[in-house]
Amino acid sequence: MDETSQKIVDAAMSLIRDKGYVATTTKDIARAAGVNECTLFRKFKDKKDIVLNGVSQEKWRANITPDIFKNVKWELEQDLEMFMTEYMKRITPDFVNLSIGLRAPQLYEDTSSMILKVPKTFLTALIEYFEKMEEKGKLLHLDFECLAMTVFTSTFGYTFLKASFDKSLSAVEQEEFIRQSVRVFCKGIQHL
Repeated sequence: MDETSQKIVDAAMSLIRDKGYVATTTKDIARAAGVNECTLFRKFKDKKDIVLNGVSQEKWRANITPDIFKNVKWELEQDLEMFMTEYMKRITPDFVNLSIGLRAPQLYEDTSSMILKVPKTFLTALIEYFEKMEEKGKLLHLDFECLAMTVFTSTFGYTFLKASFDKSLSAVEQEEFIRQSVRVFCKGIQHL
């Protein structure tokens, strides 16, 4: 992609992160990219084309891959803290706001697979971890999908609420949230 096209994509994605898809116009994108609208339309078919080009770029996606969860110690509390920390390193407030902007009805059919990739990767890696912990005799057989959903929704919820409200909702810092959540979760499943 040439430099001008990249400026247009970057401007569009930043605006969608900040204003949403519907509120972002091609005039806004051109202005933010430092080009005129004619240049924008020479490079891309329309606003949706710009955004889909952005979604295909790694810099505009959360880099959540199974590999980031491979550094396990086979100690439940320590490993769950690692899962949550690695997720939160990558799912920044900017990414949360961008993913909300990418859920516009005009885009969702084309962007949903990218958005769903993040939770699916987290859940799959965590389910596989729980299964291996069971094989090692370190975890009883439970509904591992349900357990993974519990950890994920806690992780996602904290991330989403911090992106939306920062400290006005809660002053609990990320590390403390992770530590306390994992401790409560682990104590809970030990008694099941």
